[in-house]
Amino acid sequence: MSDFQKKTPTSTTTEKITGWIDHRLPVFTFIRHSLDEYPTPKNLNYWWNFGSLAGIILMTMIVTGIMLAMHYAPNTNLAFDSVDRIMRDVNSGWLIRNLHMNGASMFFIIVYIHIFRGLYYGSYKSPREILWILGVIILLLMMATAFMGYVLPWGQMSFWGATVITNLFSAIPAVGEAIVQWLWGGYAVDNPTLNRFFALHYLLPFLIVGVVALHLVALHQHGSNNPLGIDLKDKKDKIPFHPYYTIKDLFGLGVFLIVYLGFVCFAPEFFGEPDNYIPADPLVTPPHIVPEWYFLPFYAILRSIPDKLGGVVIMFAAVFVLMVLPWLDRSKIRSATFRPIYKFLFWLLLLDCFFLGYIGAQAPEGWVVTAGQLATAYYFIHFLVLLPLLPKFEKTKPLPMSISRPVLPKKHACIIVFLSFCSFSSLYASEEAKIPPQEPWSFSNPIVGKFDRASLQRGFQVYKEVCAACHSAKRLSYRHLFDIGLSKETLKALAMEQEVIDGVDDEGEPKKRLGKISDPLPRPYKNIQQARAANNGAAPPDLSLITKARKHGADYIYHLLTGYQKPPENVHVGEGRYYNPYFPGGQISMAPPLSDQLVTYQDGTPGTIQQMAKDVVTFLSWASDPIMEKRRTTGIYVVLFLILFTILLFLLKVKIWRKLGKEDK
Repeated sequence: MSDFQKKTPTSTTTEKITGWIDHRLPVFTFIRHSLDEYPTPKNLNYWWNFGSLAGIILMTMIVTGIMLAMHYAPNTNLAFDSVDRIMRDVNSGWLIRNLHMNGASMFFIIVYIHIFRGLYYGSYKSPREILWILGVIILLLMMATAFMGYVLPWGQMSFWGATVITNLFSAIPAVGEAIVQWLWGGYAVDNPTLNRFFALHYLLPFLIVGVVALHLVALHQHGSNNPLGIDLKDKKDKIPFHPYYTIKDLFGLGVFLIVYLGFVCFAPEFFGEPDNYIPADPLVTPPHIVPEWYFLPFYAILRSIPDKLGGVVIMFAAVFVLMVLPWLDRSKIRSATFRPIYKFLFWLLLLDCFFLGYIGAQAPEGWVVTAGQLATAYYFIHFLVLLPLLPKFEKTKPLPMSISRPVLPKKHACIIVFLSFCSFSSLYASEEAKIPPQEPWSFSNPIVGKFDRASLQRGFQVYKEVCAACHSAKRLSYRHLFDIGLSKETLKALAMEQEVIDGVDDEGEPKKRLGKISDPLPRPYKNIQQARAANNGAAPPDLSLITKARKHGADYIYHLLTGYQKPPENVHVGEGRYYNPYFPGGQISMAPPLSDQLVTYQDGTPGTIQQMAKDVVTFLSWASDPIMEKRRTTGIYVVLFLILFTILLFLLKVKIWRKLGKEDK
């Protein structure tokens, strides 16, 4: 008979069923052991919340990933458009993708905090060495999964990031080139590469779940470490995990969800890179190729070594050194609370990692190279030199006899470190162009901003009469324009102005019909070759995602349209080019597209250059993010609910833990 049955002699029907199941599959006994019977140190602070948060975000990533895979097309010709279709046309697709896209950054933030908490409190020391090593393996699997996932949208940074990182394996003597070709599935990053990366990105999270299960088994073998780093002496030092830490974890989850969904609904592109909203082009290399922010410290370590093979070895060594950390740090004292020199070195290491992240975001030239080499040197000196020698001269503080002390912590600095990790997204190198001033857009407020419908309709008129002569907006259909306030009758009339090829007739000739509102907006050129031939070899970019694909977004496009001017005396402008300080390099092939009164607005608004630029940029901003208003409205309701719910959880937590305090007295 199972433990579950023994504790319920007078069983209800439900208890009999669960008892019958538990006797054959002891799942309820396992839950009881993990929650009620699992002894936990009574002094765990909020830094221990990040372990459970990591498990929750892992499940979130798996669920949203499966849902995205139902609509994603792992083909180089379709991948970029399939991701855009998820955002525009799939029910709640924007929410699923934003949860997954921002969830990757949240996952790394949580895990990095979890790791540094382990470093500070000595959670890697005996008898928890295997627990720590499994955690490092999880980090490696996360890195592999995140890298492959970053390739899947098949934007410019996806393609070139895959090309650069996979090429690193060519540095391996004798077998390097063969490994690279095996990774690519050919002689270049192409469709086979995308297919196998998609398959592995789908598979690896389930492998992570398996290692996480082993991680939990190892955790339960010897129990959690605690902020004092001392072993539990008696029953007074222990409390059951439930309800004390379940309510504490739920409160922490509430705070985390407010931050997480705040990014999802109000700043979904905060961690992103604008170049990834440009379809992958093997013929155009981005001016500065950078990985996602959570790889930047390792990228800086890679670049600090001038030799390619040496850089690869050092980069991987930066992770593997963590595996041998339990044997490098020979101090018998676990917690940095009682190790004053180690505490100072810990904060120095943390600052060094942030600095490496900053260096990884900069172009590798000038002082950046030397600074990166010094920061890399300290990283390894910390682990390989300072930690082994530290016990010989460090004078530690005396350890307390017991962990029985006030349970509720007085200081909570999690949010500071959290925001510090978030700041990585703003570390990317600046472009060689004048930074555009911020304009007072109606939609610029990240929480309550909305599009001006009159400006949207005028902007569409400017696009149709001016921009559409050279630029396409192929991801927009006439039916989408219903959201800017145009009636169905107007849209039908607009669609019927064009003829659409719809298959072939019985004789094999193209069959034409009048347009429908479900058709995409017409393209000015049949293909990219024709576009290049008509524009001196430079194909005009598609405008569907243009404000997302450019740094500074709407401000950049507006000042680009209005910023044409005479070049300074010391600047020579090439033939067929125009001077515009807001364009990278200052010289642009596109002639000034706007002039006063070029468009006669139907509502009588004066058609000045500034007005036309403002209206068309408003329209293009909507085209790039048509669900913005819905996203922000959803976010307001969700975040307000979470704030109220988290307050209730906090009050409940205080009540439960106050009861524990009374019992101690």
